[in-house]
Amino acid sequence: MEKKAGAAHKKRIISIDYLRGIVIVLMALDHIREFFTSVRFSPTDLSQTSAALFFTRWITHFCAPAFVFLAGTGAFLYGNRGRSKSEISRFLFTRGLFLIFLEFTVIRFVVTFNLNYFSPGSTVAQVIWVIGLSMVMLAALVFLSDWLIALFGIGLILAHNFFDTVTVVPAFEWLWIILHKPGLLALPLGLEVKLVYPVVPWVGVMALGYVFGNIVALGEVKRRKVFFWLGLGLVLAFLIIRCINIYGDPACWASQGSFLFTVLSFLNCTKYPPSLLYLLMTLGPAILVLSFFSEKDTPLSKFFVTFGRVSLFFYILHFFTMHIVAVILAMLRYQIIPHWLFVNNPVFSRPPFPSGPTNYGYDLIVVYLVWVAVTLLLYPACRWYMKYKASHAYPWLSYL
Repeated sequence: MEKKAGAAHKKRIISIDYLRGIVIVLMALDHIREFFTSVRFSPTDLSQTSAALFFTRWITHFCAPAFVFLAGTGAFLYGNRGRSKSEISRFLFTRGLFLIFLEFTVIRFVVTFNLNYFSPGSTVAQVIWVIGLSMVMLAALVFLSDWLIALFGIGLILAHNFFDTVTVVPAFEWLWIILHKPGLLALPLGLEVKLVYPVVPWVGVMALGYVFGNIVALGEVKRRKVFFWLGLGLVLAFLIIRCINIYGDPACWASQGSFLFTVLSFLNCTKYPPSLLYLLMTLGPAILVLSFFSEKDTPLSKFFVTFGRVSLFFYILHFFTMHIVAVILAMLRYQIIPHWLFVNNPVFSRPPFPSGPTNYGYDLIVVYLVWVAVTLLLYPACRWYMKYKASHAYPWLSYL
């Protein structure tokens, strides 16, 4: 029997969905860049990059921190609708396991088009994996007071860079890769997982996002003031600590051959794992931006809110769509499909390409055009699913 969403369902907060929609669409830009770019080096390599390429990558740095942070906020708001701590914990635990399952099945396939789990480099634990694992851990943390949860999150984010140079004995290297150091996990039967998102400090980011829900639950005028001062404070903290240039990121900034590239060096913070400065640089502006978002609908907010309310749905669909587009364009341009398009994520195939045209790839303008096209192409499906979720109360809808 069909269920309808009840009146008890509290109105969603537009500004949160607005920001979530912006970051998930920006995340698509980064993934499309990986699939379509002709560049064979890291876009943040200051010895080779251009300002346009650097900022194309840098602007997407805001995505993962905001996405993980708002996942924690979403968990708080889920509980703020009259649910007990036990219900919140049960939901976080089961949804976290579901996301981990999705990462290594559905998402793995739409990224790689490869069902062979024994292909080297074909299985990568990325942001959905770490959101899932962080949710499982948050399922235990929610029974603590919000102050203790906040101290846990702040402690992880502030202190984890002290362990950047720590090495562990080989027997426990697998645990260190899961916790702090990106690397390759060797599993039984010859399986491998490239883990690029260790859980520390991401679980701390989600924990702070959960506590941040207390601010989001305030009245609009009051919370926007808090957003402004909190966001501004984090931005200033980034500027001060980065200027001191001693702690907060494994890579210190340095004067370059021009003022512009010195600025790029200053902004070039470490993502894997996210350093203290990386998180201040990204979460600060994200929270600051929230202070300028009202709860009134505008054509622009409606567009991004659509993606923000079905972010996981969009995440899966955009990988599948852009992968199909990459195959079609390769056939049209090269009359051959590069082997790696059916093996793994192209970012792990360069350089050099294992097979296919040696001149594969497109200029940055094409990357942006494909990004816009994929986003617009998926908008109707996302809008349909958003309306379906809003008008139905099936429990499984809260998982996808």
